[in-house]
Amino acid sequence: MMGRSHALSGWCAGLVAAPLIGLTSVAEVVPFAAATAGYALVPDLDHPGAKASRLLGPITRIVSAAVRTFSSVLYRITKGPRDEDSTGKHRHATHTVAAAALLGFLAAGAGAKGGRWAVLAVALAGLLLAADVLGDWIITAVIGAAVWSVAGGVIPGMTAADAVQAGLAEIGSWIGVAVAVGMFVHCLGDSLTRSGCPWLWPLPIRGETWYEIRLPRPLRFSTGSWVERLIIVPLLLVGSFLLMPGALELVRNFISTTSVWVAGQ
Repeated sequence: MMGRSHALSGWCAGLVAAPLIGLTSVAEVVPFAAATAGYALVPDLDHPGAKASRLLGPITRIVSAAVRTFSSVLYRITKGPRDEDSTGKHRHATHTVAAAALLGFLAAGAGAKGGRWAVLAVALAGLLLAADVLGDWIITAVIGAAVWSVAGGVIPGMTAADAVQAGLAEIGSWIGVAVAVGMFVHCLGDSLTRSGCPWLWPLPIRGETWYEIRLPRPLRFSTGSWVERLIIVPLLLVGSFLLMPGALELVRNFISTTSVWVAGQ
């Protein structure tokens, strides 16, 4: 899938997952969904042309090259007897549940041991990735949610700095989940395409350690095809709105009000 599709699917997944881990208000849900959207792009660090690989110029290009080298070595070491003859670079090591769980664990560990600045760095990295693909509106949304959160947290005896610190501590409680969910949703998205995605590695399936999980042949589509651009992306955009806290209630009220107005004409 294209980067935009991955980021939008990450955003939607974040909106769905947020209530499951106890995040319910807009001030909580928006930063979580933004981080999930950003980390839904991370698996494509194994492709030199991906947005994630070009985000910070030479820095991310070096990271991308290291990721591709590691993935290639891992593929050669762990490939099964029926795995295809491949370089093992793109859609391999980073496109697995194991990688999603590992990076999520490392992000959570950074939050637990590295303090609030480590948490902020991980969260900002996800936000920058998301904004690079989806646009600056997502930064505006997160800043608005942060201001809302800080304003709501300032109570007698609590300074604005205390509120910010409390907000960072709250982010630290979920940042690992955002990383893992985003990366896993990326794998699910690639499973919709013709190439599939070996996200169950290292589970051997039919003699393949890197078995590509994918839809039945008639339902698959190519990355960037009209199916993705004209069907998948619009559906994700609709979901991006309807999954926001209170959005469905807003739509229901609008429909109800419109129906009453039409009936009165």
